[in-house]
Amino acid sequence: MSQADYAIFLNGGFGVGKSSVLDHVGDLLAKAGRPFSLMDVDWFHRSWPPAEQDNAHVEARNIAAVWECYRSVGPRQLVMCGVIGTAADRERYEAAVECDVRMVRLTADAGITRKRLRGRYTASQRSALDWHLERCDEIAARLQAADLDELVIDTSTLEPHEVAERALRHFGLLES
Repeated sequence: MSQADYAIFLNGGFGVGKSSVLDHVGDLLAKAGRPFSLMDVDWFHRSWPPAEQDNAHVEARNIAAVWECYRSVGPRQLVMCGVIGTAADRERYEAAVECDVRMVRLTADAGITRKRLRGRYTASQRSALDWHLERCDEIAARLQAADLDELVIDTSTLEPHEVAERALRHFGLLES
């Protein structure tokens, strides 16, 4: 297999299922015998206090370093998940991974995202839950308005493996 000339990016607001779908993408690619690397970009900027210039630049540097390491062991399909709300954000990721980033936006009904978010946090994490609940509608609207994605999948009534299958079929990475 040759190196893919693009990375797949599962884009979406809080609670739409990006991380869950990413796990299933890995399972499906492994089952199909396709080399891959997965990155949940949230883990590449989780540090405190924030970097002096801003965490987005630290995140990009971290992603570039990990992607270089993954590529050193052979060609593979990169699949990432996170939030890309502007063309400049996408360009930053493209520079970090040195290839095009093709985006799939995951959406879900507002009630579903709130239910998922409430299930994610414990009572001791109330401030984190509140922070996400206050921003989830605004982020979903911003991503919809930006219209940067080549495919949109509503996850409200789908299981994560079904979403993963739809995304991978879109890119021709699974047999029909």
